[in-house]
Amino acid sequence: MLAKTAPVLRPCSLFVMRAGSPLPRRRFRPCRRGASPHARIALQRVFVGAHEDSSNLVPVTPINIPSLSFCCGDFSKMGVAEVSELTGGAERIPKEAKKILYELASKWSNVADSRALEVVQLEGAMTNAVYQVNWPTMSKDGVSQKVLVRIYGEGVDAFFDREGEIRTFECMSRHGQGPLLLGRFANGRVEEFINARTLSAADLRDPNVSSLIASKLKEFHDLSMPGPRKVSLWERLRNWLKGAIRLCSPEEIKEFQLDKLADEIKMLEKILSAEDQSIGFCHNDLQYGNIMMDEEFKQMTIIDYEYASFNPVAYDLANHFCEMAADYHTQTPHILDFNKYPDVEERKRFVQTYLTSSGDKLIEAEVETMLQLIEKYALASHLLWGLWGIISERLNEIDFEYKEYARQRFQQYWLVKPEVLGSN
Repeated sequence: MLAKTAPVLRPCSLFVMRAGSPLPRRRFRPCRRGASPHARIALQRVFVGAHEDSSNLVPVTPINIPSLSFCCGDFSKMGVAEVSELTGGAERIPKEAKKILYELASKWSNVADSRALEVVQLEGAMTNAVYQVNWPTMSKDGVSQKVLVRIYGEGVDAFFDREGEIRTFECMSRHGQGPLLLGRFANGRVEEFINARTLSAADLRDPNVSSLIASKLKEFHDLSMPGPRKVSLWERLRNWLKGAIRLCSPEEIKEFQLDKLADEIKMLEKILSAEDQSIGFCHNDLQYGNIMMDEEFKQMTIIDYEYASFNPVAYDLANHFCEMAADYHTQTPHILDFNKYPDVEERKRFVQTYLTSSGDKLIEAEVETMLQLIEKYALASHLLWGLWGIISERLNEIDFEYKEYARQRFQQYWLVKPEVLGSN
């Protein structure tokens, strides 16, 4: 695996904690207790607290380890009964993370005991392990203080530059676009907990919700971000193709037609680079689990910027539409249903909202041009995430059928390519 950097224990430059101050809520308000901000499939309860809504949790045996002082993976000083009850991965929270958590909580006047933690693992993430950490407060309404601990997945640095992702995270915070960074450790970070609910697959088909997403995505694309406005899509495709070929056997290369994809990528780049199009800072992974909604104020928050970069904005819309084929809350989360790809009217409605949300006048010719570009960029999305699946099958230990997911994305590429591009 890739080497880990030395532990970094320093406060976030964006967030200065005053002694005795609770974590600021900013503009976010609670929507639903127990809601998962960063989960794709389900929440699994590791420590049970009475204030949490367990309607969408999978309960396990509650245990009482107030300080979480045990070592990662070291059970030598623990009884057999305790070990058997440690399900859901709470024991994998690193010591460095706990030090940050204790230090944060010690500065909050409403937390009586900084070591009286409750930990909830957010299940279903396909890249990182994410934990919600709660502290009981002295508040009469039973509200707990919360943060998020994100532990980076093994091998995921093959897909993106972690330091670059952290810089993006910090920049997004400065723009008020996401959670605050509260601290960093060797293989993860501590983030502000946003009180909002993660969208579901069904939410993406709701016209009202879809309209909010379109407006938020336009705002995201228009952010002033550092760095050259250089399209990253084609270089990323070529790099991932090289990585996939290195990891695959000759039989697998033939099975997935990887030996043909260099020419396909070159062809797509030639066709699409000739188009007159808008370049913006794109999320590049806008599936429903990366969108949160404040129900009270109808505000959207886009989270998780691992794959974010400058790209044609039509690609980001295309990728979002492709994600409507997925439902990561099923027993077979890798199975895609492309019958759920939005129809022409849904796509047109989304694009119209996107183009006019910042006050611009609706021009039908621009709508039609964008719709045509989206269908072409959907092909690039299929190739990219197909390659991601092939690589992830080798590098990621998360329980997900990456190879079968990849197979479906490649199949969809070859199926729709003639319809979209004709004889090319």
